[in-house]
Amino acid sequence: MDRRSFMQNSVLAGLAVSASPLFSSTSLGSKPLDKKSLKFGMIKEEIPLVDKFKLIKELGFDGVELDSPNELDEQEILKARDQADIIIPGVVNSIHWKSPLSDPDPAVRKICTDSMIDALHKCKMYGGTTVLLVPAVVNKDVSYADAWTRSVAEIKKILPEAHKTGIKIAIENVWNNFLLSPMEAAQYIDQFDSDHIGWYMDVGNIVRYGWPEQWIRTLGSRILKVDIKEYSRKKQQEEGIWKGFQVEIGDGDCDWASVNKALTEIGYSGWGSAEVQGGDRTRLEEISQRMDQIYSL
Repeated sequence: MDRRSFMQNSVLAGLAVSASPLFSSTSLGSKPLDKKSLKFGMIKEEIPLVDKFKLIKELGFDGVELDSPNELDEQEILKARDQADIIIPGVVNSIHWKSPLSDPDPAVRKICTDSMIDALHKCKMYGGTTVLLVPAVVNKDVSYADAWTRSVAEIKKILPEAHKTGIKIAIENVWNNFLLSPMEAAQYIDQFDSDHIGWYMDVGNIVRYGWPEQWIRTLGSRILKVDIKEYSRKKQQEEGIWKGFQVEIGDGDCDWASVNKALTEIGYSGWGSAEVQGGDRTRLEEISQRMDQIYSL
C-alpha cells in the first residue's frame, strides 16, 4: 500500500511515514535553504524591468516570484530574465483573495480556477515550477466544511492542467481561518493523490499560533517551497496581531536554527522567498544579507 492510499485510512500513520528519510530528496548535513528569492512587488526602484532584475541579481538574489496575472509584458519578462540571468522559480496567484475557491457563487470560484490554469501556463513559460495558491477563506458566511468541499472540487478541475504543464500547485498557510493544523494540512494535500500539489511553507505566518519546525516535520516531503518572514509574539501581545510582522528577519520569534534543522531532516533543499516590506537598493541589500544570516544558522 502506498503512502497516499495509507493516508486515506490513517492520517496519523501517514504523517509518521512522511517524516521518514525514505522520502528525503537530499542527504542530511547540506544547507536546506540554498537559493534566495523575493516577491517582485518588493522591488521599489523606479527603473526598467531588466534593471530591476539585474539589481536583485547584483544584491545576491537568485530569483524573483511574479504575481499572476500581472500587468507586465510577457516578452519583456522573458528578455529581462535572460539578460539579468535571473530565475523565476514560481508565481503567486493574485486572484485567490478577491475571488476565492470557497466562494458560495460558482461564477466567482470559476474566476479563480481559470486564473490558476492560466498561471500554470505562465509559470511554465517563465521557467518556474510552482504556483502559490490560497485555497479557501473561511468567514461568517463561508463555513469550514463548505470551504473544504468547494476548494477541493475546484482544485480537482485545476490538477489536470498542472499535470499537463508539469507545474505544481503550492498551497500556502495564511491567516484565512482554514487548514489550521499541520496534520489537517497534510490530509488536505494527500486526498488529491497527486504529486502535482504540495505545500508552500510560510514560516512567519505560523509563529502566532504554532511552531514552524513542528509544521515542517509533519508536512515533510509535501513542502515545495518556503516563504521567509518574521513575527514577534511580544509585539503581537503589546501592539496587536498584525504588528507582530513589523520586525526584521532574524529579530523576531522564528527559531531559524530549528527551522533549518527540521528542513534538513525532511530532505528539503531549495528556495526561500522573502515576503516582507521591500524598498530601494539599500533596503533590498539588507534583506538579502539578513537571509544569508538565517540560512547559515
